[in-house]
Amino acid sequence: MISSLLDTDLYKLTMMQAVLHNGPAANVEYRFVNRNANIDLRPYREQIEREIDHLCELHFTKSDLIYLKSLPFFKPEFLEFLRIFQLNRDFIQINDGERDLEITIKGPWLHTIMFEVPVLAIVSEVYSQANYPTPDYQKGRERLHAKITEIQTADLDDTYKLSDFGTRRRFSFAWQREVVEILHQALPANFVGTSNVALAKEFSLKPIGTMAHEYFQAYQALGQRLADSQKAALQSWANEYRGDLGIALSDIYGIDAFLRDFDLYFCKLFDGVRHDSGNPFEWGEKVIAHYQAMKIDTQTKTLVFSDRLTILKTIELYRYFHKRIKLGFGVGTKLTNDLGYEPLNIVIKMTRCNGQPVAKISDEPGKVICDDPEYLAYLRHVFKLSSHIDVVND
Repeated sequence: MISSLLDTDLYKLTMMQAVLHNGPAANVEYRFVNRNANIDLRPYREQIEREIDHLCELHFTKSDLIYLKSLPFFKPEFLEFLRIFQLNRDFIQINDGERDLEITIKGPWLHTIMFEVPVLAIVSEVYSQANYPTPDYQKGRERLHAKITEIQTADLDDTYKLSDFGTRRRFSFAWQREVVEILHQALPANFVGTSNVALAKEFSLKPIGTMAHEYFQAYQALGQRLADSQKAALQSWANEYRGDLGIALSDIYGIDAFLRDFDLYFCKLFDGVRHDSGNPFEWGEKVIAHYQAMKIDTQTKTLVFSDRLTILKTIELYRYFHKRIKLGFGVGTKLTNDLGYEPLNIVIKMTRCNGQPVAKISDEPGKVICDDPEYLAYLRHVFKLSSHIDVVND
């Protein structure tokens, strides 16, 4: 199911390079979470294990490395590291839990960071194959073309920018590839890229992505004061990329805590921010108001929306914020796993770094993840967060 290590999201590689330079000795732990309470994934364990065994045999090819070298933000020493890189099967464990499949990833951050996206894609595709062995691709194409028609008839201009963010929960690689190819052909002015590096390479599209929650989570345990961890992560990113990859993720502790740290310096340093939880309209208004309070022209900044988007939601957001600020939309499952079947809702999140618990709180209680209630309470106190968030799950 995975035939190339480029079959991943760009932000895994961009974070991996930053880890090489800023946290090569860090050790981490990730945990798999199946949010579908009525679906037991234990029957699929054997096939998932076989696919992960194959994943751990892959290397970056010469063609892969030539492509990555063409991207201006990857550095020679990182590409040399990738030349010898291979995922280690000893770092990922799969077991039958009491109620569901348990997947844990433990090991050096630098050598485990690449597991998340392909493992999620494998679980999703194994489940899809088992439950929908003869998928109705024609129905999927009809649904996709209906989305394209929604965009074409919505009176949008070429400032409406759509990207594919659907690798992790796709129906299959073949279907994601077809979706990207169709969108690329049908919407040349609006479909600007994909998070999937292999598909970006194949179709000469822009690979899209910067950072994910785990980057900020790890900084909770990398030596600086906890109160300074968000600023330290932002600063290390700016030092690493020197103006490239300038979209900051804003919801590791919620938007209010993010904006308290996102001062004039960071506002000028980063090109924009990404939304991944909470009400997107309220979030956008807060970010715009923050830029305005900093006397920054919002026309020079970008809001990227990526939380459970549908095409209709992207159009609604575009119409609401259009002409006030630049916009981008990353649509995932509703593009790459929308054949008329119910897709899995699965995640893999970092839970520990250097033996210490780490947390993601975000702007939705249902997206909180942490395995230590006392640490979560302390984190809330440090970042002045509402105490009503008491979920220790994702």
